[in-house]
Amino acid sequence: MCAVRDGDVEKLGQLFEKHHKHLYNFFLRQTGKAQESEDLTQEVFFRILKYRHTYKDDGKFMVWMFKIAYNARNDYYRKYKTMSDIDDVSDTLASNEPLPDKVTEHKSDVEYLEKALDALPLKKKELILMSRYENMNYKEIGAVLGCTEGTVKVRMYRAIKELTDIYYDLTGGLSYEM
Repeated sequence: MCAVRDGDVEKLGQLFEKHHKHLYNFFLRQTGKAQESEDLTQEVFFRILKYRHTYKDDGKFMVWMFKIAYNARNDYYRKYKTMSDIDDVSDTLASNEPLPDKVTEHKSDVEYLEKALDALPLKKKELILMSRYENMNYKEIGAVLGCTEGTVKVRMYRAIKELTDIYYDLTGGLSYEM
Protein backbone atom coordinates (compact mmCIF):
# COMPACT_ATOMS: atom_id res chain seq x y z
CA MET A 1 0.00 0.00 0.00
CA CYS A 2 2.92 2.34 0.64
CA ALA A 3 3.92 2.02 -3.01
CA VAL A 4 0.35 2.87 -4.12
CA ARG A 5 0.29 5.86 -1.74
CA ASP A 6 3.60 7.05 -3.17
CA GLY A 7 2.32 6.98 -6.77
CA ASP A 8 2.80 3.42 -8.04
CA VAL A 9 -0.94 2.91 -8.65
CA GLU A 10 -0.33 -0.24 -10.68
CA LYS A 11 0.33 -2.03 -7.36
CA LEU A 12 -3.36 -1.57 -6.52
CA GLY A 13 -4.00 -4.63 -8.70
CA GLN A 14 -1.95 -6.76 -6.31
CA LEU A 15 -3.92 -5.44 -3.34
CA PHE A 16 -7.16 -6.17 -5.19
CA GLU A 17 -6.13 -9.74 -5.96
CA LYS A 18 -5.15 -10.36 -2.36
CA HIS A 19 -8.15 -8.76 -0.61
CA HIS A 20 -11.20 -8.59 -2.89
CA LYS A 21 -12.60 -11.98 -1.82
CA HIS A 22 -12.45 -10.99 1.86
CA LEU A 23 -14.33 -7.78 1.15
CA TYR A 24 -16.84 -9.46 -1.15
CA ASN A 25 -17.64 -12.12 1.48
CA PHE A 26 -17.83 -9.47 4.21
CA PHE A 27 -20.38 -7.49 2.21
CA LEU A 28 -22.26 -10.57 1.02
CA ARG A 29 -22.78 -11.78 4.57
CA GLN A 30 -24.27 -8.40 5.41
CA THR A 31 -26.35 -7.68 2.32
CA GLY A 32 -27.17 -11.12 0.98
CA LYS A 33 -26.95 -9.65 -2.52
CA ALA A 34 -24.15 -10.61 -4.88
CA GLN A 35 -24.48 -7.50 -7.07
CA GLU A 36 -24.48 -5.11 -4.10
CA SER A 37 -21.46 -6.90 -2.67
CA GLU A 38 -19.57 -6.60 -5.95
CA ASP A 39 -20.48 -2.91 -6.20
CA LEU A 40 -19.38 -2.24 -2.63
CA THR A 41 -16.11 -4.13 -3.15
CA GLN A 42 -15.37 -2.04 -6.24
CA GLU A 43 -16.29 1.12 -4.32
CA VAL A 44 -13.78 0.25 -1.59
CA PHE A 45 -10.95 -0.12 -4.09
CA PHE A 46 -11.98 3.10 -5.82
CA ARG A 47 -11.80 4.86 -2.44
CA ILE A 48 -8.45 3.24 -1.65
CA LEU A 49 -7.11 4.78 -4.85
CA LYS A 50 -8.83 8.12 -4.24
CA TYR A 51 -7.71 8.44 -0.61
CA ARG A 52 -4.35 6.69 -0.91
CA HIS A 53 -2.60 9.83 0.33
CA THR A 54 -4.26 9.37 3.76
CA TYR A 55 -2.72 5.94 4.34
CA LYS A 56 -0.20 5.97 7.16
CA ASP A 57 2.18 3.06 7.51
CA ASP A 58 1.60 2.91 11.28
CA GLY A 59 -0.91 0.07 11.40
CA LYS A 60 -2.26 -2.81 9.45
CA PHE A 61 -3.53 -2.22 5.95
CA MET A 62 -6.56 -4.44 6.69
CA VAL A 63 -7.76 -2.08 9.43
CA TRP A 64 -7.51 0.91 7.10
CA MET A 65 -9.23 -1.01 4.30
CA PHE A 66 -12.09 -2.19 6.55
CA LYS A 67 -12.58 1.34 7.84
CA ILE A 68 -13.10 2.37 4.23
CA ALA A 69 -15.41 -0.64 3.71
CA TYR A 70 -17.43 0.24 6.80
CA ASN A 71 -17.86 3.82 5.58
CA ALA A 72 -18.67 2.72 2.03
CA ARG A 73 -21.39 0.39 3.27
CA ASN A 74 -22.86 3.08 5.51
CA ASP A 75 -22.80 5.61 2.66
CA TYR A 76 -24.43 3.08 0.33
CA TYR A 77 -27.35 2.46 2.69
CA ARG A 78 -27.74 6.14 3.47
CA LYS A 79 -27.92 6.85 -0.25
CA TYR A 80 -30.44 4.13 -1.04
CA LYS A 81 -32.16 4.15 2.39
CA THR A 82 -33.00 0.46 2.25
CA MET A 83 -31.59 -2.59 3.89
CA SER A 84 -31.74 -5.61 1.64
CA ASP A 85 -33.45 -8.73 2.79
CA ILE A 86 -30.87 -11.37 3.49
CA ASP A 87 -30.95 -14.08 0.85
CA ASP A 88 -29.38 -17.49 1.13
CA VAL A 89 -25.75 -16.51 0.57
CA SER A 90 -24.17 -19.90 1.11
CA ASP A 91 -24.00 -20.67 -2.63
CA THR A 92 -22.48 -17.34 -3.67
CA LEU A 93 -19.62 -16.93 -1.19
CA ALA A 94 -16.16 -16.79 -2.69
CA SER A 95 -13.80 -19.70 -2.18
CA ASN A 96 -12.99 -19.39 1.55
CA GLU A 97 -15.64 -21.91 2.60
CA PRO A 98 -15.09 -25.35 4.16
CA LEU A 99 -14.91 -28.49 2.02
CA PRO A 100 -18.24 -30.03 0.98
CA ASP A 101 -17.94 -33.07 3.28
CA LYS A 102 -17.49 -30.78 6.31
CA VAL A 103 -20.44 -28.63 5.23
CA THR A 104 -22.66 -31.69 4.91
CA GLU A 105 -21.63 -32.92 8.37
CA HIS A 106 -22.63 -29.71 10.07
CA LYS A 107 -25.26 -28.44 7.65
CA SER A 108 -28.10 -28.05 10.12
CA ASP A 109 -25.87 -26.34 12.71
CA VAL A 110 -24.52 -23.99 10.07
CA GLU A 111 -28.00 -23.21 8.77
CA TYR A 112 -29.25 -22.39 12.26
CA LEU A 113 -26.17 -20.31 12.97
CA GLU A 114 -26.55 -18.38 9.70
CA LYS A 115 -30.23 -17.75 10.46
CA ALA A 116 -29.32 -16.57 13.95
CA LEU A 117 -26.59 -14.31 12.54
CA ASP A 118 -29.02 -12.88 9.99
CA ALA A 119 -31.50 -12.13 12.79
CA LEU A 120 -28.99 -9.97 14.68
CA PRO A 121 -29.11 -6.20 14.34
CA LEU A 122 -26.60 -4.97 11.77
CA LYS A 123 -24.20 -3.38 14.29
CA LYS A 124 -23.90 -6.65 16.25
CA LYS A 125 -23.67 -8.72 13.09
CA GLU A 126 -20.80 -6.66 11.69
CA LEU A 127 -18.85 -7.08 14.94
CA ILE A 128 -19.10 -10.85 14.69
CA LEU A 129 -18.25 -10.80 10.98
CA MET A 130 -15.13 -8.70 11.53
CA SER A 131 -14.01 -10.81 14.48
CA ARG A 132 -14.87 -14.34 13.40
CA TYR A 133 -14.84 -14.20 9.61
CA GLU A 134 -12.18 -11.54 8.99
CA ASN A 135 -10.03 -12.53 12.01
CA MET A 136 -9.68 -8.96 13.21
CA ASN A 137 -8.76 -8.44 16.85
CA TYR A 138 -10.70 -6.11 19.14
CA LYS A 139 -8.17 -3.31 18.83
CA GLU A 140 -8.42 -3.44 15.01
CA ILE A 141 -12.23 -3.52 15.16
CA GLY A 142 -12.13 -0.52 17.49
CA ALA A 143 -9.99 1.34 14.96
CA VAL A 144 -12.52 0.56 12.21
CA LEU A 145 -15.54 1.57 14.31
CA GLY A 146 -13.88 4.52 16.02
CA CYS A 147 -14.20 3.22 19.58
CA THR A 148 -11.99 1.72 22.26
CA GLU A 149 -10.97 -1.90 22.58
CA GLY A 150 -12.94 -2.10 25.83
CA THR A 151 -16.08 -0.87 24.07
CA VAL A 152 -15.61 -3.52 21.38
CA LYS A 153 -15.28 -6.22 24.07
CA VAL A 154 -18.54 -5.16 25.68
CA ARG A 155 -20.35 -4.94 22.35
CA MET A 156 -18.94 -8.31 21.28
CA TYR A 157 -20.07 -9.94 24.52
CA ARG A 158 -23.59 -8.59 23.98
CA ALA A 159 -23.59 -9.64 20.32
CA ILE A 160 -22.46 -13.19 21.14
CA LYS A 161 -25.02 -13.40 23.96
CA GLU A 162 -27.83 -12.32 21.63
CA LEU A 163 -26.59 -14.66 18.89
CA THR A 164 -26.57 -17.54 21.38
CA ASP A 165 -30.11 -16.71 22.53
CA ILE A 166 -31.40 -16.54 18.96
CA TYR A 167 -29.65 -19.82 18.09
CA TYR A 168 -31.12 -21.44 21.19
CA ASP A 169 -34.63 -20.28 20.20
CA LEU A 170 -34.21 -21.47 16.60
CA THR A 171 -32.99 -24.92 17.59
CA GLY A 172 -35.59 -25.44 20.26
CA GLY A 173 -33.07 -25.57 23.07
CA LEU A 174 -30.08 -27.28 21.49
CA SER A 175 -26.83 -25.72 22.58
CA TYR A 176 -23.97 -24.71 20.31
CA GLU A 177 -20.35 -24.22 21.30
CA MET A 178 -18.97 -20.97 19.90
